[in-house]
Amino acid sequence: MNLSYAAAIVLHSVAGGLRYGFDIMDASGLPGGTVYPALRRLERAGLVNSSWEPEDIAQKEKRPRRRYYEITGEGNEALNNALARYPLLRQPLPMTDPTVETEKA
Repeated sequence: MNLSYAAAIVLHSVAGGLRYGFDIMDASGLPGGTVYPALRRLERAGLVNSSWEPEDIAQKEKRPRRRYYEITGEGNEALNNALARYPLLRQPLPMTDPTVETEKA
């Protein structure tokens, strides 16, 4: 599957440990109108999975519930293809989860 550059950035963000939309928007600089449709397409394609956080956590923090995303095995393959196609994606994202280990190229 050939990903658009924007979809590749979103997938790269998820692979880098950014698990929900606002974090992906902050790190990538992409607007929500690009990030959320890309996440839906990536999920339909089987490249990411998602799950909603428990309602009580969001209520405790007085914010809307978050939908968390994670990359799948097929998503990792698609990301590797995208990294070959878009070499600029190999640069580190400005904001990633330091607890997530990423594969070194």
